[in-house]
Amino acid sequence: MLPQDPFILLSYINTRLRDDGCRLDELCEELSLDRAEITSRMAEIGYVYDERGNTFK
Repeated sequence: MLPQDPFILLSYINTRLRDDGCRLDELCEELSLDRAEITSRMAEIGYVYDERGNTFK
């Protein structure tokens, strides 16, 4: 289950992206997540996915 708090979710997703060395699409597939939902939730708190850096900023 994913964290409901958006800032904890941000930390969780960025940590997984960094530690697992995977891209957002791969992580979403692995965890059965909807990429659009994740990016939307992050946008609500002012973060967007940076493809080049493979992180939400």
